[in-house]
Amino acid sequence: MAKHVAVLMGGWSSERPVSLASGTACAEALEGAGYKVTRIDVDRTIPAVLEDLRPDVAFNALHGPFGEDGTIQGVLEALEIPYTHSGVLASALAMDKPRAKAVMAAAGVPLSNHVLISRFEAAKAHVMPPPYVIKPPREGSSFGVLIVREGAAHPPQELTRSDWPFGDEVMVERYVAGRELTCGVTAEGAFGVIEIVTAAAGGFYDYDAKYAPGGSKHLLPAPLSPLVYQNVQMLSVKAHHALGCRGVSRADFRFNDQGDGTGELVCLEVNTQPGMTATSLVPEMAAHAGRSFGELVSWMVEDASCKR
Repeated sequence: MAKHVAVLMGGWSSERPVSLASGTACAEALEGAGYKVTRIDVDRTIPAVLEDLRPDVAFNALHGPFGEDGTIQGVLEALEIPYTHSGVLASALAMDKPRAKAVMAAAGVPLSNHVLISRFEAAKAHVMPPPYVIKPPREGSSFGVLIVREGAAHPPQELTRSDWPFGDEVMVERYVAGRELTCGVTAEGAFGVIEIVTAAAGGFYDYDAKYAPGGSKHLLPAPLSPLVYQNVQMLSVKAHHALGCRGVSRADFRFNDQGDGTGELVCLEVNTQPGMTATSLVPEMAAHAGRSFGELVSWMVEDASCKR
């Protein structure tokens, strides 16, 4: 009998549209692979829905808070339903950027300097010399990210908005110029490295560059020296293991290329719930490695577990 897979998508975070796209694509691929699939647009009744449904596996296609921060993982652990992607601790840790950076730094992953500060304090005066980046410490898909360019007279005043939706604490991080690189990891090791070239002004890999058709160009394999290419793969695996990830993760980097094959390589973050849309990076990496989208999501279902 085919396994019954509940595909969890939607939710109520700012990344809901991306999650719906990811979930729909994964559900269709799993149906094509012969699984029995139930699509669930997740709301706050999800514990009762899953208790009643009792699927064999939950495919977690949620993004952002609740779906990616250890919360839904805890629900699935309590219900003893195996699920895809990382467990409670790794999900919560990777979603909390400052704490994730502390763990990765201890493992030897290179990172840029940062400080945690109130958004109101960050709006008063530069807390470090520009250029720097201001990020909500627990969001994804570049929501709430502000880049303060070199020569800026003062910090962005958007931080003082009464309707600022990302909390009162922000992470201010040294800006690393250069090339945008990313690498996916599974239990079998690292995929190939992609260089992302964005069409956006200033080269910022923002929400539109991530998800809009034509918003970015993916170079796979990334045109890097063998040493840098292998270093990105090695550091991606190291970060995956340091945070305790399982299933699929994706590490993002900036590389300040000096033009001679050397330069500063910095890990920006690890994503435990990489997008699975038509423009997503991990499915493209998997295809380059000879694994179809259907084979990738089927592997993720068979890899699903709990108590981890």
